[in-house]
Amino acid sequence: MALSLEWKSGQWIKLGTADVTVLILSEEYDPSVDRVVTLLCKRDVPVFRADLGWFPQSLTLDAEFSRNGWDGVLRTPDREVKLNGLRSVWYRRPTRFTFPAGLSRSSREHAEREARLGLGGVLTSLPLTWVNHPQNDADNAYKPRQLAIAAQCGLDVPRTLVTNDPDAVRRFSNCVEHGIVIKTLGANVVNENGERKVGHTHRLDRRELDDLDGVELTAHQFQEWVPKRHDVRVIVVGRRLFAVAIETDDPDAHIDWRANYDALRYRRIDVPVGIADRIRDFMAACGLNFSALDFVVKPDGRWVFLESNSNGQYGWLEPILEWSVSDAISTLLAEGDQW
Repeated sequence: MALSLEWKSGQWIKLGTADVTVLILSEEYDPSVDRVVTLLCKRDVPVFRADLGWFPQSLTLDAEFSRNGWDGVLRTPDREVKLNGLRSVWYRRPTRFTFPAGLSRSSREHAEREARLGLGGVLTSLPLTWVNHPQNDADNAYKPRQLAIAAQCGLDVPRTLVTNDPDAVRRFSNCVEHGIVIKTLGANVVNENGERKVGHTHRLDRRELDDLDGVELTAHQFQEWVPKRHDVRVIVVGRRLFAVAIETDDPDAHIDWRANYDALRYRRIDVPVGIADRIRDFMAACGLNFSALDFVVKPDGRWVFLESNSNGQYGWLEPILEWSVSDAISTLLAEGDQW
């Protein structure tokens, strides 16, 4: 457990929960954040919530470095918080910095770079409990890296190919038993000509394997298709696990459950002990205090790891399953705990 200390009268004094503040960096509208803020307030834990998009126009940094590290304040027009009075940070999808209109492109690029390195550099150097540290979030965005770490931690992972070579895709397809799927390596949403397009996991048929035009243009991720009984989403908060089986009779949702939320059935389940231990090892290896992990459970009951989303959504599951994920997050932020 991370302790908050203050030097008073010649000695270090341990601060109580109500003496320190939780910093929440998120966009202004996020119902999941609203729930956690409400729970922290019920605990009498001070919260300073801000969006990085407020910087520099309505969020000010005043930080000075000394032999004891960085000290100073974050300030909005209404309030401020001392950096040495922070216990933890919830870094949940803040928006980008917003600069005054009229800046030239080069000036804007320079201002954004300096803001990221200055404000970001000060905040990320603070020895706090992070949910999650931006550097670890950024590292976790690399799905090939996730698979390597998951395998090192003893989790089963599908055979996977990352390539821009159409011939490699055909070779890979011939080496697996149940065919292959194509999955995005990053966000599966693209805005094109004002239209929002979603790319779900897709099983490739023989016609598509014969015509792989465009594969050569960038990297693509292909995986063996894993026959499944159902999907599982595991929400990890610190060392606590919340798992739900996701079942459906819809063919498209069976391939990718995000394709049809209305066709899904949810069932709260326990994570097998061996899998739970490996999940915690994975989280520790990634330096994450929060993530949403997706698994497939095969017909024989074996769990296969698919991916980790360290900013994954969970809010829609709480009312369905009467979960307390928000309470677990508020406890982690209030008490301070990390790998």
